[in-house]
Amino acid sequence: MELINILDMKDIKNIQEDINVLETQINDLEISCLLSNENDKLNCYLEIHPGAGGTESCDWASMLSRMYIRFCEKEGYKYDIIESQKGEEAGLKSFTMYIKGIYAYGYLKNESGVHRLVRISPFDSNARRHTSFASVLITPEYNQDINIEIKESDLKIDVYHSSGAGGQSVNTSNSAVRITHLPTKIVVTCQNERSQMQNKEQAMKILKNKLYEIELQSLENKMNDLKGSIESINFGSQIRSYVLEPYKMIKDNRSNFETSNVLKVLDGELRPIIESVLKKR
Repeated sequence: MELINILDMKDIKNIQEDINVLETQINDLEISCLLSNENDKLNCYLEIHPGAGGTESCDWASMLSRMYIRFCEKEGYKYDIIESQKGEEAGLKSFTMYIKGIYAYGYLKNESGVHRLVRISPFDSNARRHTSFASVLITPEYNQDINIEIKESDLKIDVYHSSGAGGQSVNTSNSAVRITHLPTKIVVTCQNERSQMQNKEQAMKILKNKLYEIELQSLENKMNDLKGSIESINFGSQIRSYVLEPYKMIKDNRSNFETSNVLKVLDGELRPIIESVLKKR
């Protein structure tokens, strides 16, 4: 009590501000220590694919794409939309974006997995509650000097019209490219570049990254076998639930982070969730 009498309110406010700055600096230092993997500093590709459920899941995929775009804008990451395929009625059938910035992969790597949405469907005339799923995959942009041999005979290359906004911006040529790697069944599409050749180069770049990721995962599995460990990354696991009805709640199943401010998260405020998972792991 005597200490409070000695210090005036201005001093107390300054002390509190200093404490807040120190807490932020300590948290940033902790996160930088957690982002110590050699790949964490790399740029990355983010893909979104709707699950079963038709229009509902496609709309959920679109909501997720907006969430990650807003996250990039808030965090100062640069991004390019590599491919965005609209659903038949609404939403997106597939979505790929390239994200560039300091520790882009390190921050986003734990977003890989299945994201679950529960809400009153805007497409249901009876206003019933629906559950939708969409998967997110984060792949680092590896150094382009990586040695990955891709045989032409292993590739199936399709070209098609790029989807546009309409009017004068419609691309009337077959510039969009879809590449299927037959041995692994990996499919990569690109439509954001102006020419077919540029889209093919970008698609091959992404394919090269994916094949390198498979090789790294295979090596990691072999090392785990030698160590007697059976820890593997399962991209099919449900990592997070976004509940809009009958209550509002987002919960990450790995860190147990919870928040009722669902709309704020869907508007790109992902940092608290992302950091909670980094600290947990």
